[in-house]
Amino acid sequence: MRFEPPPLTRHLRVHRDRGCTVLEFHGEIDIAAAAEITPHLDAATADQDARVVIDLTHITFFDLSGLRLLHRARHRLAGGRLRLVCVHPPTLRMLRITGLTRLLPPWPSLDSALTAPGSRSGPA
Repeated sequence: MRFEPPPLTRHLRVHRDRGCTVLEFHGEIDIAAAAEITPHLDAATADQDARVVIDLTHITFFDLSGLRLLHRARHRLAGGRLRLVCVHPPTLRMLRITGLTRLLPPWPSLDSALTAPGSRSGPA
């Protein structure tokens, strides 16, 4: 049985898995959610050597505020130490339209993001 820590906010759960900090976003990621998530995102990305996965598997809505969170995390973790998990079609479309998939390619599952070799930000 996997220990599931309590949510830090109603939009965020954080846990460690295979040497990475996993930030699971939940529900509607809008300006209010982003304000709740930002301090926790900043704490997880404070060390430039941190390995972080942002998991969008559990989102139902994602707007520009969510894109800003991804950009902020990517900027703070240069060198491919950030991975993104996303299968939500509207969010994937937004990531493609904005060009963020070129900078932060999405992985199809948390397991694939955690087990892939190398330091690239996305799948080969």
